[in-house]
Amino acid sequence: MSMVKTYRVKGYMLISHDRLPTWQAFTKDVRAVNEVDAVEKIYSLMGSKHKVKRYHIRIESITEINPEESIDQIVKELATATRIVKP
Repeated sequence: MSMVKTYRVKGYMLISHDRLPTWQAFTKDVRAVNEVDAVEKIYSLMGSKHKVKRYHIRIESITEINPEESIDQIVKELATATRIVKP
């Protein structure tokens, strides 16, 4: 069974590509099994949240980090969860 790891992805996304195109930097922490899944998660999150197409996202670096180093509180809590409570 594969272990889920925490990755920090840094890159740029093109905002308002039709009027005044600007490249906006981003840093996002995600949990994934491998780097390929982390990239797919970034494409999915940025596309749904900011309506950015995949070809308007440029990823510069993907690094595996310790879950305690995460800047995203939800990712940190999911990584350190010891049990899941069902309602």
